Amino acid sequence: MRHFIGVVHHEKGSGWGIHFPDVPGCFSAADTLDELPAKASEALSFWFEDQPMIEPRALELIQKDLGCIDYLTSGAFLMAIPLVALTGRTVKANLTMDAGLLQAIDAAAKARGMTRSAFLADIARREIAA
Repeated sequence: MRHFIGVVHHEKGSGWGIHFPDVPGCFSAADTLDELPAKASEALSFWFEDQPMIEPRALELIQKDLGCIDYLTSGAFLMAIPLVALTGRTVKANLTMDAGLLQAIDAAAKARGMTRSAFLADIARREIAA
């Protein structure tokens, strides 16, 4: 799995933002730092839907990038974000779990207006990004 290095910035009284020096125009934001990795991973996935795949630079090269140094000296920090490349093709999977857990999943999915599959896929993307 590819990981892209993002520059995370936060200004007092606002949310958290991230942009990717290797992926021009790709950025994301979240209200909390805990939410940021999943939102950033999603932004990468969407960006690469319309763009050719590129190889991310190593952390050491990003740290020496003159454009990043300005951010880092003003309080930003770097975060590795995994790219979950969505293919647009769905596949059927057979899962086994406790019946009570499955009922809880179905109830949570229904409360959010989602299918079981969409709910589980959303959780998986967030966990992979974290």
